[in-house]
Amino acid sequence: MSLLIRWHGHSCFEIVTGMRIVVDPHNGRAIGIKPPKLRADVVLVTHDHFDHNAVHMVSGKPDLIKNPGRYQFDGVTILGIGAYHDAVQGAKRGKITMFKILAEGISVLHAGDLGTVPDNELLEKIGSVDVLMLPVGGKYTIDAKEAYETAQTVGAKVVIPMHYRLPGLSLAIGPVDDFLALYPEDRVLHVGNEIEISRAELPKEQEVWVFTY
Repeated sequence: MSLLIRWHGHSCFEIVTGMRIVVDPHNGRAIGIKPPKLRADVVLVTHDHFDHNAVHMVSGKPDLIKNPGRYQFDGVTILGIGAYHDAVQGAKRGKITMFKILAEGISVLHAGDLGTVPDNELLEKIGSVDVLMLPVGGKYTIDAKEAYETAQTVGAKVVIPMHYRLPGLSLAIGPVDDFLALYPEDRVLHVGNEIEISRAELPKEQEVWVFTY
């Protein structure tokens, strides 16, 4: 039993298990990268900014989830966890909803545009995480050092960086290299555009998986 994770650039991921889930769709052109081809049963939107909420790009008449709460589907549990887009309790950029997806014995947390290192209260809500999708580019989110601190405190087995500078990207955010430099080289794996993973294949020590775009 495994799930498939596919990256569509920026913060957009597709998770395929018994169902197809898309998180934070963008339309490509508005941020200077290629438009994704997306189909889903469920779309998760962490916040209503243009580079995260292009639901019209997703075919298949999916259910749309934006808010904190517990959502149950056949064999899949989705937990929406409230957090902030900045370090001042949303005063600058508002609130976000992080999404924790539990499927095939694996827990995946998409941290959205997390703007501050989680405190103990938020860490308790997050709980145990196997795969952590984490913004690392700074400016609008936590930066590389804060992302590293978050990865350590959450304790995920796999960290997937997102929301960083890509060729052509029109958003002035930092590169992934600043985050990767904080890890030993042997803990950083460059993987393909998609990867299939089962619980038995999770690493024993934390690894960073850099997806190909």
